[in-house]
Amino acid sequence: QLQLVESGGGLVQPGGSLRLSCTASGFTLDNYAIGWFRQAPGKEREGVSCITSSAGNTYYADSVKGRFTVSRDNAKNTVYLQMNSLKPEDTAVYYCAAVDRRNIWYRGHCAALAGGGFGSWGQGTRVTVSS
Repeated sequence: QLQLVESGGGLVQPGGSLRLSCTASGFTLDNYAIGWFRQAPGKEREGVSCITSSAGNTYYADSVKGRFTVSRDNAKNTVYLQMNSLKPEDTAVYYCAAVDRRNIWYRGHCAALAGGGFGSWGQGTRVTVSS
């Protein structure tokens, strides 16, 4: 069974940094693009970032460009989201999810941060940015 587990969330002051991890079990990440999504209280889920299977392409929401960096270590079966210069509006539960590169819409889903095209969602990790 494909399973993703997020970790690394917590409480941080504005301007601080956190690194989230998304680790796979039951499958290897080599053949999957991994997307990061978040949902703040009372708001809809939004796409944050995505990295293709070979790490050849990365995509970011405008709201996080220049502050967040997605990377992957396939040997560790883990994808990371480095979040710098955090703002209170980054407060949310962050999720990772996968899309198989054999899916014909693989690259499109990743580029568009289209959550509906992703599967194997993790349980989420909470990030709170507050002084």
